[in-house]
Amino acid sequence: MMNRNCRATLRFLKRSHHQHNPSLLPSATTPSSQFTSVTGFDENFTQLQPNIVEHKDLSFFNPLRNFLKNKQLGIGIQHRCYGSMGGVVQRSPRFSELNDDDVRYFEEILGNKNVIQDEDKLSAANIDWMHKYKGASKLILQPCNTDQVSQILKYCNSRCLAVVPQGGNTGLVGGSVPVFDEVIVSLSSMNNIISFDKVSGILVCEAGCILENIMSYLDNEGFIMPLDLGAKGSCQIGGNVSTNAGGLRLVRYGSLHGSVLGVEAVLANGTVLDMLKTLRKDNTGYGLKHLFIGSEGSLGIVTKVSILTPPKLSSVNVAFLACKDYSCCQKLLQEAKRKLGEILSAFEFLDSQSMNLVTNHLEGARNPFPTSLHNFYVLIETTGSDESSDKQKLEAFLLGSMENELVSDGVLAQDISQASTFWRLREGISEALMKAGAVYKYDLSIPVENLYNVVEEMRSRLGDAANVIGYGHLGDSNLHLNVSVPQYDDKILSQIEPFVYEWTSKHRGSISAEHGVGLMKANEIFYSQSRETVQMMTSIKNLMDPNHILNPYKVLPHSITS
Repeated sequence: MMNRNCRATLRFLKRSHHQHNPSLLPSATTPSSQFTSVTGFDENFTQLQPNIVEHKDLSFFNPLRNFLKNKQLGIGIQHRCYGSMGGVVQRSPRFSELNDDDVRYFEEILGNKNVIQDEDKLSAANIDWMHKYKGASKLILQPCNTDQVSQILKYCNSRCLAVVPQGGNTGLVGGSVPVFDEVIVSLSSMNNIISFDKVSGILVCEAGCILENIMSYLDNEGFIMPLDLGAKGSCQIGGNVSTNAGGLRLVRYGSLHGSVLGVEAVLANGTVLDMLKTLRKDNTGYGLKHLFIGSEGSLGIVTKVSILTPPKLSSVNVAFLACKDYSCCQKLLQEAKRKLGEILSAFEFLDSQSMNLVTNHLEGARNPFPTSLHNFYVLIETTGSDESSDKQKLEAFLLGSMENELVSDGVLAQDISQASTFWRLREGISEALMKAGAVYKYDLSIPVENLYNVVEEMRSRLGDAANVIGYGHLGDSNLHLNVSVPQYDDKILSQIEPFVYEWTSKHRGSISAEHGVGLMKANEIFYSQSRETVQMMTSIKNLMDPNHILNPYKVLPHSITS
């Protein structure tokens, strides 16, 4: 039988549902960019707590305001180049050095304005947004079409000039910046949406399209992207595909291996592979498109993409919950999959250290439960087509979770503004980490039952020397393990690595769930892949890029590819 507190909460929920029944459109509730600061808001939260006695008028929720675009997160950032084994990389003698004749050739095919040697622009393109990896490229090329990409690669291959493809440069493993003096091939000028079929929901676009721009376009057409990332304001779809970006809605829509229907890609020798099909079913031979999804530009440069997009649904609800321990988070996920089923679109979690970090370092961010201490927090989003039914199902799930003591406290968003603030707490962690100092970031895929154990063991290893936090996509068994320190320290790094990789391998996990391998983990790939598998990858690399000019020193071990 439902206890008295839960009955009181249920009465409140029913009353609140009649008083506040906004339609939370996906375009408004999708998480804000990690490069966006939110300030100047005054929120009041509707709490789903067992000890609710009375609730006053809740009609004064204010929208978020003063969104400040702040892509330059340089405040407090510690500089270190090639952390995590990168320092042992040596420039391969097989590669030629850029000369004036090369520059003149590129100017002939691209025009002077698309051959960039400006020091300021080169400085920005040579360093990742975390300021951890830094190259020394002397040239940025900005092709405007696939034919120009083909000519660039054909020439670079003949000269044995190494190249690094670059999209929005929002990667976290050093995959999108030069290691040495590689020529940067930026696809930012190839940003056209080619076609969209409203009947099938299939979008065809160039690789340089910024994810957020695609999302806005689709929103106007009544559709959404199956991919949503914190860096959507800067990242490009070609880079997303090349890294097989996971994001916040994978639990609902799956990975890009399922959503991407076709690609156009240019090989190292300039050959254009036209696999830009828009068919959901095509069982004719090998699925070569999958070689380019997640290969991080090491097999070819993706220039166009066709992707299946789902229709925009009108009913979106967001709840932010508190749990006493990780066991409750696990059980809550299990119940959410059973009770929310087809409407569950996101299940994110963060620990108390993550919450403290965000509230201490992001202006305007605050804990929805300021008077109570909780060990874990869970963000649940549902998306459906029947607002009344969806909300009723979510409320029943929340009440049942409280009755079973899986949830200690909770907040159900009453409008778009509140939904955005809840997402901000989850998505603001990366930005807060950058403002807190130096950070060692690990992106792990681990079975749910063991996922948080590595966080606790890392805390035991490091003690007071570091702030170890854990958060991520619990619905996908994806942990973001972060070690925050005042400044980079080789002694601390030696305590983290190779322990974190050995632990993950022991529990049959993956050392890269969604960030890719890049430079950071190229030498660590054997922790997740057998030697036979890596040898097959190497054989494919040798076949498709025999001179190894494409994104060298990345993905595969340096001893194999050098």
